[in-house]
Amino acid sequence: MPKSVILAKPVDFSTGFTDFFDSIGMTGVGLVTKAIAAVIAVIAVRMLLQTPNDPKQALRNGSMAIGTLFVAVILAMYGSDLFSTVTDAKS
Repeated sequence: MPKSVILAKPVDFSTGFTDFFDSIGMTGVGLVTKAIAAVIAVIAVRMLLQTPNDPKQALRNGSMAIGTLFVAVILAMYGSDLFSTVTDAKS
């Protein structure tokens, strides 16, 4: 019979969410920042899908949606760093 292979060491999650967030390398502030970025991205995609038939208005709405999507991506990538400079958050 082959020996069992241990893929990961056991982790004690007895203190709840703090241990979980530490294990994935994210703080509660980071999780909130990612959630805000996800909501903004969903709004941007919805804006892209609802472009009108008028070409001038569609170009205006599409460019606003692309800009909103850009803001969501930047917020998802650098949001925790941006917010930590405003508050006294620990890194």
